[in-house]
Formats: sequence, C-alpha cells, structure tokens
Amino acid sequence: MREAMYWEKTQDEKVQCRLCPQKCVIAAGRKGFCRVRKNEGGTLFTVNYGKCSSYGMDPIEKKPLYHFYPGSYIFSVGTFGCNLRCGFCQNWTIAQGDPDTVITTPGKLVEIAAADHQGHRSVGIAYTYSEPFMWYEFVYDTARLAREAGLKNVLVTNGFVNPEPLALILPLIDAMNIDVKGFSDSYYNETCVGELHPVLRTVETASKQCHVEVTTLLVTGLNDSEQEITDLIDWLAGVDKEIPLHLSRYFPNYKMDLPPTPLDTMERAREIAMKKLSHVYLGNVPGSKANNTYCPECGEFLVGRGGDRAENKGLEDKKCRRCGRKINIIGLAD
Repeated sequence: MREAMYWEKTQDEKVQCRLCPQKCVIAAGRKGFCRVRKNEGGTLFTVNYGKCSSYGMDPIEKKPLYHFYPGSYIFSVGTFGCNLRCGFCQNWTIAQGDPDTVITTPGKLVEIAAADHQGHRSVGIAYTYSEPFMWYEFVYDTARLAREAGLKNVLVTNGFVNPEPLALILPLIDAMNIDVKGFSDSYYNETCVGELHPVLRTVETASKQCHVEVTTLLVTGLNDSEQEITDLIDWLAGVDKEIPLHLSRYFPNYKMDLPPTPLDTMERAREIAMKKLSHVYLGNVPGSKANNTYCPECGEFLVGRGGDRAENKGLEDKKCRRCGRKINIIGLAD
C-alpha cells in the first residue's frame, strides 16, 4: 500500500477522503466507497498502487477519441475500483469486482509504452478501463515520467473528482474523454450513485487546459428524452461547441436489462445535437456514417473511419480544404 493523497484526520482514528465528491468518512480498518482507499490506524492508504488489472495496445478511437491523433495507437492500462456504481457498467468485473492483477511501476509502464509493438508505436498512455482518478497516486507518478519521455497522457474518466486533485494533475494531461452519464441529478443519484454538478465542473475546467471529448451513453427510457438531450447539448455548446460529443448506444450489461437504445433514438439525438455542436458521433452503431468527420461549415468529408483506421480525406493544416474552416483535430497527418 502507499499513503494516499488528499485526506484529513477527523476523530476516533477516522479519516475523510478529499479525492472525490463522495467525501467518504472512513473508520479504522475500513475502505471508502471506491474500495481502493483504506484507513489503517488513522492514515489513509491507496491499496491499488501499481496493481494493473488490464492493459493492451488500443486504437485511440476506442477511448473514444476522434480528434486526438486519429489513426494512432495508445498503450492502455487500468486497475480496479470506481467511485460511481452505474447499473449499466460495461467494465463491472474490474470496476466493481476483484480481478487478478499484476504489479508494475510507473517506469515500467513508460518503458512499455515507448517500445515498438509489432509495428505499432504508441502515442502515449491511456489510463482507462476503470476509473483512473481512483488510481490517482499511481497515474500522477506515471504521467510525470511519461511527459518527460515525450509521451502523451490520456484520461478516460467519469469526471467525478474534486477541484484540487484535478488542478494538480491537469498540467500533465494531454487529452480526456469524460463521461457525462446523463443530464439530471435524479439520473446520477439513482442510476450512478453520484452527482451531476462535479462532472460538469470537470468538463468546464479541463476543456480550458487540454483536449476534451465527451461521451454520453443513452440508456433506453432513462436519459434519452429529447428534453434531457437538449439540456445536455445546450450546456456543452455553452462550454465550447467544438468539443466532440460521442452519443453511445446502450446494450444490457451488469445490473441493467433494459432493451438496447433504438436506432431512431440515436439518430434523433444526433440531429438535435448537430444544431448547436460542430462534431457529433454515434458509438456502438457499426457502419454509421456518423463515425466520420465532416466540415460543420460546408459539409466536406474530412476524416474517414473504418475498423481501426482513420484517413485524412479533406484536411490541410487543420483546416477544411474546400472552405478553409478551422477544425479541432490534433495530430492528424496531412
């Protein structure tokens, strides 16, 4: 175990964790809501430092990041634990379970990420699969070494974190995909056991310091009403209409057995979003042209995506070749 960051003593050997908005007060010998921060004798420890449950070389589009080094690969790593309890969790076996792990170090991960992998070179490290903020100390140490090695750092996160730890790590982060699970407090409270406002604050803060994309999983009958989608779009457009939005199709998983999101719901949500946002994509809808990037000004076909590949079709110097409109894409070769 490693002593945790962001905590304070309270009384009777209890401690309060200050990493995330759950604000757990933890008695001696007990763990917090996330299951990975433990009070031992009045000191808060992180129990998953260096414990890796999942790793692999992934296309960066799987994060999903469509506007950050399209077509590249990124070394992806994760641990166990999460500070939300989403009933539809896609990675519940590691987020809420007790998976096997391997022990590693920040230096070893950077060494692996910098190596050649059967012809694929990684653009950096993605901290993903489970919630990276619940691996905070290890991610922070690894991100510092990765930055020194010239690698990019990517967080795939639920964004449910307090402002102080977010501010410390953000200078080391190059890109984030942030899940905005829905756009109502009731949805967050009942379906995810969390709160909406801290997540919105994370998006607003991070978008001023690194590349950000947002993902929302549309769950049948729970967060897919036109009103809730409209509220989400209005808020995101007010932050920055150039932030790419990924609307992802729900399929039954973990504790939730609702029908898959209807395709017409997905298309209607994208139609609403495209009225105010420049780039809207549909996830879990194979073969959809909504996976490609088009110029929001003239409609020119800019980036084609298929399988694990992204191909430049109409960009030159980050601008549309036809009309010259600037496009928010980082790292795509002309």
